[in-house]
Parts: sequence; structure tokens; C-alpha cells
Amino acid sequence: MKPLHHLRSRLALICLGMAVLPAAAVEETGKSDIWDKVRKSLFDDRPISTDAEQIIQLETPARAEDAATVPIAIKTRAPQTAAHYVKKIYLLIDKNPSPIAAIFTLTPDSGRADIETRVRIEEYTDIRAVAEMNDGKLFMAKRYIKASGGCSAPAGKDLDAALASVGRMKLRLDGDVTPNEPVLAQLMISHPNLSGLAKDQVTHLYTPAYFVRKIDVSYAGRPVLSAEVDFSISENPNFRFYFVPRGDGELKADVVDSKDLTFETKLMVKTAQAGAAR
Repeated sequence: MKPLHHLRSRLALICLGMAVLPAAAVEETGKSDIWDKVRKSLFDDRPISTDAEQIIQLETPARAEDAATVPIAIKTRAPQTAAHYVKKIYLLIDKNPSPIAAIFTLTPDSGRADIETRVRIEEYTDIRAVAEMNDGKLFMAKRYIKASGGCSAPAGKDLDAALASVGRMKLRLDGDVTPNEPVLAQLMISHPNLSGLAKDQVTHLYTPAYFVRKIDVSYAGRPVLSAEVDFSISENPNFRFYFVPRGDGELKADVVDSKDLTFETKLMVKTAQAGAAR
């Protein structure tokens, strides 16, 4: 497979250069011109099953209240085991300037391949979640969402204040911790995640792109979740995911942004306790 940043750049140019159907036409046909390009780039000619209810589900609002912060939830039916697990989840937003919003890599130590986050939506579009199993099989869930202007919207708060807090992170757990059982965790990252498509209201110049691009989460030194992401993820990226604690250990998140700045946060997890990040 070609490096992801090369794929994203090429696909973004294709998206910007294509004629866009009116929203009503896209909704009626259920087709996206860019999907064939994305599919070929990521999966070549491998078959993708759309009979995915027993493997993966995608939850989104039908119409977003705020196109810059659209909540999405990817849910799976089967537990993550060494013999059978979701290896990767591709989050694709057909009509966004960069349609590959995220590629999540999971392991059996994820426990459950469920992920929640918030995304930007630039125009009415299909959103797709493609699950790649450890045996190579592909399954896709798709939802159509009505939203527009999310990628070109200005930052939600003062940019100087947002930049001053870049890299502050917090990990937290939802509920008690039971050894060898999946535990829900949340990673919150302070970052403007600038798309490069928003115009400064004072200078009328476009604010350069600046966003989180890589996330690695481990528990007791074992990988749980990694993600390659871009500006399709909303300002102040927020991810909910699972991990399996096999005894006491340290939950750790490492983040790299598009300026190659690195950030780290840790959380000591003890059996039957929830905690707060240091």
C-alpha cells in the first residue's frame, strides 16, 4: 500500500477538482464519485461485504446540529480475541476534502473494536466505516448525513488561546476496572486541528493547516490502539475506545501532530478502580 499521506494528498486533489452533484442528487442516487477512487487506493480489488450488521455498525445523526463537531460511533458485535479480531477500521467521509478521516489499528488487547469520536463534514455525504479482520476480510457500514461547512468553519475559540494549550491531554476511565474485561477509556487532546480551509475573519487569509496526525495508545507496554488521522477530526480531538487490563498497569497515549510535535499522557490503572490522568 502507498504511504497514507501520499494517498490523502492525491485524493484531496481529485476531490477538489471534481464537479460536485447537488446534495439532493447525491442523496437520491446514493453514489459518490470519489468512493471508487478511495476504494481502489486503499483496498485494490478486494471484495467488501456490505452485509456487515454482525461485524460493524456506524451510528451518526441524520442531520448534524454543528457540521464542525459531528458525533460518530463505530460499534462491533464480536469480542476481540487472538483467533478472530478487527485489525483495522477505516473511517471514510466521501465528500470531505480529505476523505480518509482516520485509520484505526486495533489488537486483541483492545477487547472491543468500538470507537467514538467527532468529525467535520464539509457537505452532504456518505460516511463509511470499513472493518478489516485479521484474516483479511472486509466489511462496510455506511450512513448518509446532512451537514455542510464543517471543514471550512473557523476555529470554535480564540486561535491564540487554542495554540497556547496545544498538547494538553487527559485520559480517563468510565466505570470500574475488572481484570481481563474490556474497559471504556477516553482520550481528550487540546489541539485546534486546523483544516487549512478556514479563512481568518480579520486578515481574510486562510489559516494554515495544523492537526493531530498520529495516536498510539498502549497498556502495560502492549499496543491497544493506534490511529492515523487528519483534519476531518474535529477541533480538540476526543476518542472513546476500549482496552483489556490484565492486571495493574499504565495506560499511555503518545500523540504526534503535523508539525512533528509530540505529546504524552499516562494513567496508572489499578484493579477495581477508575482514575484520572496525571
